[in-house]
Amino acid sequence: MNRQIILASRPTGLPCPENFRMIESSVPVPGEGEVLIRHTHLGLAPAARLQMGEAASYRAPMKIGDVIYGQALGTVLKSRNPLYREGDVVMIQDGGWQEYSISDGHAVTKVESDIAPLTVWLGALGTSGMTAYVGLLDFGLPQMGETVVVSAASGAVGSMVGQIARIKGCRVVGIAGGQEKMTHLRRDFGYDAAVDYKDAAFDEALREACSAGIDVYFDNVGGHVRDVAWPLMNRNGRIVVCGQISEYNDSPASGPGWFDILARRLSVRGFILSDHANRRPDFLRDMGAWYREGRIAIREEVQEGLDLAVPAFIAMLQGKNSGKAIIKL
Repeated sequence: MNRQIILASRPTGLPCPENFRMIESSVPVPGEGEVLIRHTHLGLAPAARLQMGEAASYRAPMKIGDVIYGQALGTVLKSRNPLYREGDVVMIQDGGWQEYSISDGHAVTKVESDIAPLTVWLGALGTSGMTAYVGLLDFGLPQMGETVVVSAASGAVGSMVGQIARIKGCRVVGIAGGQEKMTHLRRDFGYDAAVDYKDAAFDEALREACSAGIDVYFDNVGGHVRDVAWPLMNRNGRIVVCGQISEYNDSPASGPGWFDILARRLSVRGFILSDHANRRPDFLRDMGAWYREGRIAIREEVQEGLDLAVPAFIAMLQGKNSGKAIIKL
C-alpha cells in the first residue's frame, strides 16, 4: 500500500495536525511513458503552505484530499520511459508527501550519489541551493566588497545565499531567530555578522551591523524584518524577494512606502525558480565544485518516518529548523 498525507482542511493561520490526514491507497501502476518511484526521502518546503489556502499564488491551490506538495528523492521501481531504468536514483520536484509516486519524467532529475550524499540533492544541490544561486547571482548581482543581508539566514535557502555571497567576496549579514542560530550563522556558514530578530534591540542591531548600508537584501520573510532592512538600502541597491514566510500564516503585512524605491534608485525583483530551469547546468557546475572543494557547509535536520512530516513542517513554519528539513522514509 501507498501511505499518503493529504490536505484534510484548509489552515487558518499556522497549520495544525487536524489540517492533515494519513491515508492508504494502492501503489500506482505506471502507464506508457511513465515511471513508478519509491520515495526514500522527502524535502519539506514553506511553499507548501502557500498552496493550502484557497487563493492562487504562483501555483494553483491544493484541493481538499490532495497529497501535500513536496520534493521527493527515490528509486525507480518500474519504468515504461526509455530515459529511466529500474534502479535509477532520482529527485522528483512534486513527488508529494507519500511513499510512491508516478511521473511522466517531467521535472525528474537523475541523482549522482558519487558526487554527494543523497540528502544533499534535496538541499544544496537541489531546489534550495538553486533558488539561492539564481536569486542572488541573477537578480541580486553581488559585487565584491558589497554588503549582502539575508533573512531566514539559517534556513535551507538562506544558508546557501550567505555562503555564495561570501564566495563572491561580499560582506554577509544574516538575520535569524535565537542564539543557537546566531552560532550556526557565524561558525557553520561563515557570516560576518549575525542579527537576532527576536531580540528587543533588533532594529538597532541591524543598523549597527550594516553601518555602511545594504547593497543586496535577499528577503525570505517579509513583515517587520523587511521593514527594518528597507531604510538601510544604499543607492542602486537590489532587493530579491524570494519568500515571505512571516506572512504565510497571517494576512499580508503592509510594506514600506515606494517613494524610497524612487529616491534610492532601488531594484526590487521577485522570482520563481521554475522560470529559470535553463540555469540548472551552470548551477550544478558551480555548486558542485564549491561543495567538492569544501566551500559550502551543509546543515540538515533529518527525521525518520512519514508520520513526522506534519510536526516537522509546522515546526519549520515557526522557524525552529536550521538548514534543510528532510523526512527519511
